[in-house]
Amino acid sequence: MTLEPGEPKFRRRKADRPGEIVDAALRVFAEKGFAAAKLDDIARRAGVSKGALYLYFETKEEIFRAVVDQAIAPNMQVVRAMVAAHPGPLSDLLRLVAERVGGLMETLPVGGVVKMVIAEAGNFPELARVWHDDLVAQILGAMTDAIAAAQGRGEVRPGDPRIYALEIIAPMLVALIWRETFVPSGAQPFDLRAVARQHVETMIEGLKPPKTSKDGEIAP
Repeated sequence: MTLEPGEPKFRRRKADRPGEIVDAALRVFAEKGFAAAKLDDIARRAGVSKGALYLYFETKEEIFRAVVDQAIAPNMQVVRAMVAAHPGPLSDLLRLVAERVGGLMETLPVGGVVKMVIAEAGNFPELARVWHDDLVAQILGAMTDAIAAAQGRGEVRPGDPRIYALEIIAPMLVALIWRETFVPSGAQPFDLRAVARQHVETMIEGLKPPKTSKDGEIAP
C-alpha cells in the first residue's frame, strides 16, 4: 500500500502492519541478535506501539518464526523450486544457483540472522530448529537430490551426494559469516557474488567423473 503525500502513518491499513513488523524484526535481529533484541526496538523500527505489536505476535520467538516464514523462506523456496525443476546438466544449475544466492546474500540482511542463529543456538535451540527445518534442510535436500540425479546421468563422480551438497553450500555461508564477523573489525571484505561464482566453477570441475583410459584404468 502506498501512502498519499502528507497522509499520516497511522492511517495505514491494519493488514499492512504484520509485514512491517516482520521487516523491522529481520533488521533488528540481524543487528542485535536474538537475546539483545527488545520488542520495544522492533515496535519502534516498525512504527507501531508495543501494544500494537502484541496484537499480532505474542512472543519474540513467534516473531522470529514469522521472519523465517515470511522474509527469508520465500526467497529460499524460489531457489529450492529452481533446483527441483532443473532437468540438467548440473553445471548449468549450479551457475544459476550461484547467481541467485549471491544476489540474496547481498540484498537481504540474512548474514546477520545466520550469525545470530549460530551464536545463540545453545541458549535458544528453537531458533536453530526452525532455521534448519524450514530453510537449511530444504535447500540441502533439494541439492542432494539434484546431485544424485546428475550421478545417475553420469555427470558427477561417485560419492555421497549429501556431502557434495554441503560442500557446495558451505563456502557461501562462510563468506556471510566473514562479512558479519570480521569486516566490521576492519577485515577486507569479499565480493559475495564473486565468491559464489568462483566456488561453483571449482566444484563443477571437481565433481566431474574421473577420466579413464581405453583399458578402463583411471587416467592421470
